Amino acid sequence: MAAIVPKKDAPGVDFCGVDKYYYIVRSDINSYMRSTNFNKGDELHVFSLHPACSNGDHYLAHEDGLFYIIKGTNYRCVTNLNKDDDAVVYSLHPSCQGGDHYLSAFGKFYIIYQNQGVYRRTKNINTYEDGAESSLHPDCKDGLYYFGIKSYYYFMKPKNEWGIQYYRCTNYNTNKGGESFSFHPSVINFLPGGLGITRGPSAGVWNCIKTIKNDSKATITWTNKISVTRGYAKEKMSSTEHNWNISASMSLETGGLTALLVKSQFSFSASYGGSSINTERENWNQSTVTEETISLQLQPDQAVYIWQASSPSLHHTVDPASILSVRTGISPL
Repeated sequence: MAAIVPKKDAPGVDFCGVDKYYYIVRSDINSYMRSTNFNKGDELHVFSLHPACSNGDHYLAHEDGLFYIIKGTNYRCVTNLNKDDDAVVYSLHPSCQGGDHYLSAFGKFYIIYQNQGVYRRTKNINTYEDGAESSLHPDCKDGLYYFGIKSYYYFMKPKNEWGIQYYRCTNYNTNKGGESFSFHPSVINFLPGGLGITRGPSAGVWNCIKTIKNDSKATITWTNKISVTRGYAKEKMSSTEHNWNISASMSLETGGLTALLVKSQFSFSASYGGSSINTERENWNQSTVTEETISLQLQPDQAVYIWQASSPSLHHTVDPASILSVRTGISPL
């Protein structure tokens, strides 16, 4: 079943927020989204991510007007993720290192140590000024992402019977004022693994379509042609960007933002609605169907089972060799 990819499995992806704005950073597609309301899908803007601001371990925004990009034991402060304006690099205090999630709220910085079930707060992640540690409330422990604004803490939980939701409270220790909200579909489309939820997984249902037996005492060769779909159906995916205001600085060289999102979706594992496929060398401007030949040898007294996937909502290139190795079962008669 499709699911949102958690932060631990999505390098360079994070949430942050400040004042009235909420951000989703996607280093894997070199862009970030800004919104004033994830639930209503209000004021959705997508900007390109400056190369110097890409591939951070963690992202957070603070009330001082700066974005903090954490990499290893250092962090970079900038006023604009699109331009890398006024960049300055500092070292993280040892007591602020190694966190699973980082955020800013109520004028302080918070470091979540999820496996330990605790969080630390401080006025300064370089000096650990007024540092303190508290336990996470049981209902606040299993977040996929954590972020905050001036007066609220947020975190996203795994998909449940109500879909993809995020939670808000004013205290991670007591879960005071806890509320839940659903993500607008236009926001889900931008989340890592989101297309697998709104569009369906990239892998179809596999069915056994043919059984071939070698009853002879000699080795035989079986050859057949298969149809292969490459790329993605652009006309079917055009509505993905519905409600988005995309910055003119976003590159269109790879076929547009939707193509980048689809390529990213295919790279995820099946657990997140993907196919674990490397798409770097594929042409993603359109979907095309070609014929390719597969061939295999059957030893005496062997049988082979050929499996075929029904058409998924998202399409990808199928390598005949991988079909034979992954989806063909050979057994003695």
